[in-house]
Amino acid sequence: MDFAFSDEQEELRRTVRAFLEDTSPETEVRRRMETDSGFDPAVWRRMGTELGLQGLAIPEEYGGAGGGMVEVGLVLEEMGRALLCAPYLSSAVLATTALLRCADEPHRKRLLPALADARLAGTFALTEDSARWDREGVAMTAEPHTHAYDERWLLSGHKNFVLDGATADFVLTVAVAPDGIGVFVVDGDAAGLARTPLPTLDQTRRQARLEYQGVPATRLQLPGDGWQFVSEVLDRAAVALAAEQVGVAARALETAVGYAKTRHQFGRPIGSFQAVKHLLADVLLEVESARAAAHFAMLAAEDDDAQLPAAASLAKSYCSDACLKATLENVQVHGGIGFTWEHPAHLYLKRAKTSQLLFGDPAYHRELIAQRIGL
Repeated sequence: MDFAFSDEQEELRRTVRAFLEDTSPETEVRRRMETDSGFDPAVWRRMGTELGLQGLAIPEEYGGAGGGMVEVGLVLEEMGRALLCAPYLSSAVLATTALLRCADEPHRKRLLPALADARLAGTFALTEDSARWDREGVAMTAEPHTHAYDERWLLSGHKNFVLDGATADFVLTVAVAPDGIGVFVVDGDAAGLARTPLPTLDQTRRQARLEYQGVPATRLQLPGDGWQFVSEVLDRAAVALAAEQVGVAARALETAVGYAKTRHQFGRPIGSFQAVKHLLADVLLEVESARAAAHFAMLAAEDDDAQLPAAASLAKSYCSDACLKATLENVQVHGGIGFTWEHPAHLYLKRAKTSQLLFGDPAYHRELIAQRIGL
């Protein structure tokens, strides 16, 4: 695998960084944290119409840019640095990946162009009260329902911790049908669907609880086994999240190093003291190792490589730990000020902690690695 990025990919990184420096400074992050939706719809539209970020991985025939996971990963790394408040992971990764990998051309033609130009935002609902990311965690049921024009289903149950579940225009919902696991397309304003925003540790990323009481849905046609399909979507989501975690960790390290160079004690910068110097060197090693793991997984996903399942779990587990370490040490280096609400260090720490649990914690993914390499 070639780990070097092309000139076009590096230009994409520079363009996205400049855009986020303008639209997602700390003041804007804090402002959006206090809004009902948790993001700025105007910025979301600009991301789609001016930069085409939501359509990066969508083929040109559906109105996208025809890129892949490498481009999406580079963008998410920059979004992690900026703590962007937007439904990018839920819509441009989870929902888009599921639609791209399904065998349902009518749904692709209807939804992908609207996702690409930011007219719609989608999400993917899997976890329930057990917060499990495996097959055994799915209890929601789907029953067939005769409709005058096409096949309809009625969903009953609940989903919890759904990314951007309160604002998504449609929800791809995993449920148990009579013939096994299925994925169902539910309109955000469907009858019988109740959406409740959840209070979360990380206010920069919204989650919701969804209650389904005989909610009408259409079934997404899948290429094979339902749970295998869900696993493939989750693997790619884990890779995307790992890339974002690298961005969060890198920004935390930069902040800590910058402070260590300017904060003086006993007449010298605190970064000149061995304890601080070695601490930051250890964090640098973790961040660069995490970046390598994430980039390898991005390339495996891009090529649909057989190593992807193991690489995805490796990246998610390692990047989760590295991101949490970097953000914790950033607080430590800043001392007392790092614990205050006014300082941004806690925002990065909270993103790191919630991302560590999202799509399965490091222990869960280490067990998956063992299974996937045959141990």
